Amino acid sequence: ALAQNGHKILCVDCDIGLRNLDLALGLSDRALMDFSDVAQGHCSLESSVVEHPKIPGLYLLTAPARSRGRPVSNQQMRDLLREIRTQYDYCLLDAPAGLGTGFMLATCAADRAVVVTTADASSLRDAQHTVMELNRFPLGSLHLVVNRVRKKMLRSMHATIDDAIDKAGLPLIGVVPEDDALTLSLNRGVPLLLADYGSSAAAAYRNIARRVAGGKAPLLRIR
Repeated sequence: ALAQNGHKILCVDCDIGLRNLDLALGLSDRALMDFSDVAQGHCSLESSVVEHPKIPGLYLLTAPARSRGRPVSNQQMRDLLREIRTQYDYCLLDAPAGLGTGFMLATCAADRAVVVTTADASSLRDAQHTVMELNRFPLGSLHLVVNRVRKKMLRSMHATIDDAIDKAGLPLIGVVPEDDALTLSLNRGVPLLLADYGSSAAAAYRNIARRVAGGKAPLLRIR
């Protein structure tokens, strides 16, 4: 959504050994080099990123396919991100679930973070632990996205979006409804905003992109 708004975007997959962002974007046959190749000086950033063929301005730098210890140091990751900042408007670091190596590398030099959770109790507990690990980020640089929201499920759990905000302790930047179109687009390897322009989740992503870029957009009404 940011790229479609005219920004130059680099997505970096930090899920070492279990990378799948290339599959979601339909770039699995194009992404050959990974971020460790660039950070260790084996190849240049320009030769390693892959531009999406249908979304101008959207690029991918994938994660190492195999997990063999820590692929790069925190300092190497900081140096890589310093170079990325000179060439892209936004760098989106896709951190894996959990608080392991991929998470630490993704957050060691990031300017801000978005914690993604669902409204169930176990996910919110994980979000709380994640927020505690992100305590070095200054006020205003941490935000919350509540994902896969179903109104009927919230009612059955006697829960609200406000409950999720209170438990995570973060300001809300977006609410994404449960949407079958997202599952279909992931399996087809086509970004949702290309696969189903009218989907409710796609509308939520566009609103989040506007807020990330400093604009204003209403929270999506969950039906």
